[in-house]
Amino acid sequence: MRLVLLGPPGAGKGTQSARLVEKLGIPQLSTGDMLRAAVAAGSPIGLRAKALMDAGQLVPDEIVIGIIEQRIDEPDCANGFILDGFPRTVAQAEALGELLARKGMNLDAVVELVVDETALVDRMRKRVAETLAAGKPVRADDNPESFKTRLDAYRAQTAPVSRHYAQRGELKQVDGMMAIDEVTTAINESIGQ
Repeated sequence: MRLVLLGPPGAGKGTQSARLVEKLGIPQLSTGDMLRAAVAAGSPIGLRAKALMDAGQLVPDEIVIGIIEQRIDEPDCANGFILDGFPRTVAQAEALGELLARKGMNLDAVVELVVDETALVDRMRKRVAETLAAGKPVRADDNPESFKTRLDAYRAQTAPVSRHYAQRGELKQVDGMMAIDEVTTAINESIGQ
């Protein structure tokens, strides 16, 4: 199964992706995680991406699309994958469609977690507190200023992706404000699992 999971920063995409990975046995492809791995490795792409991510900005399409293309060719993606954090723009959604078509693939579902944006700042603060309590480092973009920048970018660039998939009849929306287990159940029902 090939899935796209959409929603603004802090909507719970990472949590739900992890549950889908466990249920479906397919990898979660988080562009953020892949880019952070490139940053940690000090690769040229990682260094280019680091400055942008630290400022809460989006990484250019050509970098993200290249990473996705390489990743879906790996053996663990043979039975499908979950894209978390991609596509972020209509241009990326179109490029993804073209990429999959070239590979003889298609998306099985596009699920959007719909949330109250005012509650997202509270979620971000809670995530930071939990990360610190666990003794782990906090992401550079997990602060109110960067978070607002990320939300603004989401509204301007990524929210239209939902309309793109809705117009194609591929979008399934789930109330991301429900309890975590309820969101999981609703996603599973929306994808026929």
